[in-house]
Amino acid sequence: MSHLNEFDQPVGEVVAGWSPRQLPTETHITGSYCRLELLDLSTHAEDLFEAHSLDTDGRNWTYIPVGPFENKSEFIHWAQGAVALSDPRHYAVIDLQTNKATGTLALMRHDPANGVIEVGYVLFSPLLQRTRVSTEAQYLLMKYVFDDLGYRRYEWKCDSHNIPSQKTATRLGFKLEGIFRNHIVYKGRNRDTAWYSITREEWPEIKNRISSWLMPENFDSTGAQLKPLRANV
Repeated sequence: MSHLNEFDQPVGEVVAGWSPRQLPTETHITGSYCRLELLDLSTHAEDLFEAHSLDTDGRNWTYIPVGPFENKSEFIHWAQGAVALSDPRHYAVIDLQTNKATGTLALMRHDPANGVIEVGYVLFSPLLQRTRVSTEAQYLLMKYVFDDLGYRRYEWKCDSHNIPSQKTATRLGFKLEGIFRNHIVYKGRNRDTAWYSITREEWPEIKNRISSWLMPENFDSTGAQLKPLRANV
């Protein structure tokens, strides 16, 4: 929505009472099926390496700037670097049924002045992919960013060839804003980047839809969903 200023020029609406947001600081975020813990080498590295080792041909790393890792030493070397960073801020996903780390994701490109932040470095092992735990992990970070920190915009970016990532973004409620051509060079090849976002105005409906899907009564005794999660697009 635009408004006219004193020169009859269209300008954006006033963001009443806006002040810069805080940087993410939470170290533990707990849900019904998983817990997010700030990545810790001594606590999580062993579980994560074992979980990622189930991807025997390395296909899960095609669209990730790092990996696949040939051995545990290589993985731990990457994890040491990740732990040392504040942006990206990496979280391990702990499955509450097994109490083991099965993947990671990160809050990155922090822009507290404008209330913008991105979820990225989504490294979900085969144990985590296509489970309600993976959906809840994403939901917990969204909820933290919008409800606790009060950010205005939550971004998701991926290789334009990464169809599973784009489907996940859409399923969660992100909206495609466009393709940034020749955006990144990684692993020696070009990346045109698909750019998605959720805004704070969209969040209440998305929050209600995902939280309803995550209710225990939406799953049978085997953990299979009864009703799918679909974005209202």
